Amino acid sequence: MDRGPAFLFDLDGTLVDSVYQHVLAWRQALEEAGIELAVWRIHRKIGMSGGLFANALLRETGLPVSAEQAERLQRLHAQAYAGYAGGVRPLPGARDLLASLTALHVPWAVATSGRRANAQPALDTLGVPEGVPIVTRDQVAHAKPDPDLFLAAAERLGVDIETSVVVGDSVWDLLAARRARALGVGLLSGGYGLDELQAAGAYRVYEDPADLLRHLDEVGVRAAE
Repeated sequence: MDRGPAFLFDLDGTLVDSVYQHVLAWRQALEEAGIELAVWRIHRKIGMSGGLFANALLRETGLPVSAEQAERLQRLHAQAYAGYAGGVRPLPGARDLLASLTALHVPWAVATSGRRANAQPALDTLGVPEGVPIVTRDQVAHAKPDPDLFLAAAERLGVDIETSVVVGDSVWDLLAARRARALGVGLLSGGYGLDELQAAGAYRVYEDPADLLRHLDEVGVRAAE
């Protein structure tokens, strides 16, 4: 029986509490490259693909941006993030939400702008079952805010993107969802505000995965009968 739409989840700030670890890793990378930038400016870009992220950060400094600089920053960020990854934990309700969708036979996948090596520790903490599609930056031509990640996730699930629900914590997730013509649902657990997520196209906004689990009926999931 069809229990509802497929769910396509972002990872950082949506299923795992890792946004601020990424912020600190980017700050460390920038400092190693001799670039000073306020932490709040870094946070505003979290959720974009690494290449766009690096270019956007460098643009705010007023410095010229080269492909070599952007690539070096991404390498430095990956190295720095490895030191913070051990502190990443699932967000409240994340494991229960995924287990509930599985029990209800609702298909779901994870689509992250991170590369697989960076994402793997977070995926391990969630205990993602074998066979669940995981789409990372390595596997698509363009990451968020382009729709490629979510389109690829829907394709791997064998579902129609236009009847899928994209769950994310950033405006970049929701912009990508709109461009993919999916329904966007926002979570506050990544640090973006309610108004920002709604303005970016969120159909509903919840506090975290636990809050979404309590309101699954609002996004079309039917309880077991």
